[in-house]
Amino acid sequence: MEYISTRGGTRAVDFEGALFSGYAPDGGLFMPQNIPLLDRDTLQRWSSLCYRGLVKELCSLFIPADLIPRNTLSDLIDRAFSRFRYKDVVHLSRLKDGLNVLELWHGVTYAFKDLSLSCTGQFLQYFLEKKQKHVTILVGTSGDTGSSAIESVRGQKNMDIFVLLPKGLCTQIQELQMTTVIEDNVHVFAAHGNSDEIDEPIKELFADDDFARKYNLMSLNSVNWSRIMVQIAHYFYAYFQCTPSLDATPLPVVEIVVPTGGGGNITAGCIAQKMGLPIRLVTVVNSNDIIHRTVQHGDFSLAGSVKATLASAMDIQEPYNVERILWLLSGSDSRLIKTLMERFSQSKSLKLPEDLHRRLSETLRSCSASDEDIVGAMRRCWEENQYLLCPHSAVAAHYHYSQPDRACLHTKFSCFSSFCSIPRCCLAPASAAKFQDAVLRAGLVPQIPPEITALTAMETRSTPLERGQDWAQVLRERIGAVAQQW
Repeated sequence: MEYISTRGGTRAVDFEGALFSGYAPDGGLFMPQNIPLLDRDTLQRWSSLCYRGLVKELCSLFIPADLIPRNTLSDLIDRAFSRFRYKDVVHLSRLKDGLNVLELWHGVTYAFKDLSLSCTGQFLQYFLEKKQKHVTILVGTSGDTGSSAIESVRGQKNMDIFVLLPKGLCTQIQELQMTTVIEDNVHVFAAHGNSDEIDEPIKELFADDDFARKYNLMSLNSVNWSRIMVQIAHYFYAYFQCTPSLDATPLPVVEIVVPTGGGGNITAGCIAQKMGLPIRLVTVVNSNDIIHRTVQHGDFSLAGSVKATLASAMDIQEPYNVERILWLLSGSDSRLIKTLMERFSQSKSLKLPEDLHRRLSETLRSCSASDEDIVGAMRRCWEENQYLLCPHSAVAAHYHYSQPDRACLHTKFSCFSSFCSIPRCCLAPASAAKFQDAVLRAGLVPQIPPEITALTAMETRSTPLERGQDWAQVLRERIGAVAQQW
């Protein structure tokens, strides 16, 4: 299994090479050269596996045994999930009105990114210990990625992590989960800008080949293939939990609704679909609706500035993983993707070719939700189920509640009437405990675990990045200073 850039200008690398990269040197993103196609027997066999077992099977398809032996890979994944609060790692809640919610947030930071980043951290540590190597991890976050990335590598002697967060644009809890981690290898920067703005200095540093090579620069954002790989398991687990039967021919379809920001999770869904999993994908966004406009109209263009919403982790105008989806749907046409992405980079406006837009709209459905829609879905879910949704999960629930067929939805525990719609599963990326303001806005009472309450009394540490400063230069100087201590 080799990995190539979506833009075709870089030699193929193995899994280790993709793991230790950010963007590919040509500005593209690494993807498997070949996507394995699973047969019906494999799906039948996998259907009895727990989430942990599915992650192991999927990772073994993309990580050759000569890089990580199978027993070692299994141990690394077990270690990654050892800190999760729920014994099955994830949990499906079956609620009223056909609403199935797959809780992906039972990790340390109460966000779905703990799933992929805990595994990625173990893979990194495995290779670094073997090679006695040190890396510099550079991460931009809109809220949850930063804390999950920090938790995956905190205290490790052969990794330093530099995290940029948008000051005041993520919740207090999200910010405290980053700034209260006082470790020698953790360096947090509070930038006075939005999520897209903090991506700019990060891209600049990765584009500087000499600097990136000197300090072994890498990313744990979802530009990193390892994160996409682990997230593919969400879709197989959701499918096996919600499909009415695996005996029918053809296999039944399950619709999976995916709250979307940078597009990493929906990319994983597209790969699962490409592997032969019979799923229908719905990408749901907040008022920052570039992905919705791209699916509906082929319009991959910025729409003014980023809008602050209740679903703050999705407040993104430049979802970089769309490049991976377009590459998949173009038949791996790297020349086309390079042309399109360079055009977008220059003008921040792109009209998809008609054929590519057609394939995208056949692959994905889409929906956008306002803050009012989010609050309405949170309130309705509580009134019907006494179940608190986070605002990002509520974007998915809003889509569900807006569908006229929702009363007919069934799971494998219900009837099989030919008049019924296909089952639907909404992915829940975070716990409502992290978004108290949104819960209060919906007129509901926050339920706050003690470990989150404790954050407010802890010491914090971060470095401000003010408007007008050269953020890339500040990062260069800090990375250089830290490297002198290696």
